[in-house]
Amino acid sequence: MATFRLQGSKVLAVSMTGDAVKAKNGSMVAYDGQMAFKKMSGGGEGLRGMVTRRLTGEQMEVMEVRGQGTCWFADRASEINLVSLHGDKLWVEASNLLATDAGLRTGTTFTGLRGGATGNGLFTTTVEGTGQAAIMSDGPAVVLRVTPQYPLQVDPGAYIAHQGNLQQHFQSGVTFRTLMGEGGGEAFQIRFEGDGLVYVQPSERNTIGGDV
Repeated sequence: MATFRLQGSKVLAVSMTGDAVKAKNGSMVAYDGQMAFKKMSGGGEGLRGMVTRRLTGEQMEVMEVRGQGTCWFADRASEINLVSLHGDKLWVEASNLLATDAGLRTGTTFTGLRGGATGNGLFTTTVEGTGQAAIMSDGPAVVLRVTPQYPLQVDPGAYIAHQGNLQQHFQSGVTFRTLMGEGGGEAFQIRFEGDGLVYVQPSERNTIGGDV
């Protein structure tokens, strides 16, 4: 299995000994040793995955990198966070996914109106299995714990990913921006309930999520 490590907070180094990783197309910044690069259609899921992504709007251009040596990845100076999976599943916005172990399965899943809030359709990207994934954020990501006693409300523009036994609901509500007169319509939030982790970034994407 490939070894993921961070060099600083904005560069991912992946050491490979004949194995492979899947990474965002065009994110390789350097490598040593012998590496082979192959573009994968539909996020590496073949024709079915490609069609699903076109229908849902979850865009994920992926390449496979295989070889002996070390490959370095980065994307627009984004902060990088490593997530270890042990047979569980990670839900992540496609634009925030940098790289995964090749053995991890990627797909799309229906998430209700939350996806509609972010403008990415009604689906989001899933990563599951055992291995590591690297996710990106605009600024240092914050990992927030959700418990049955303490549900969490998140602005759709700040949401990156989540994992664990969580249920999410798309709900309307008054936000700070609405009170300040910066919203032109009804504000929406994502409510997470259950037991798990939610990753958020300190900078909001330009979405219609908070101003529908």
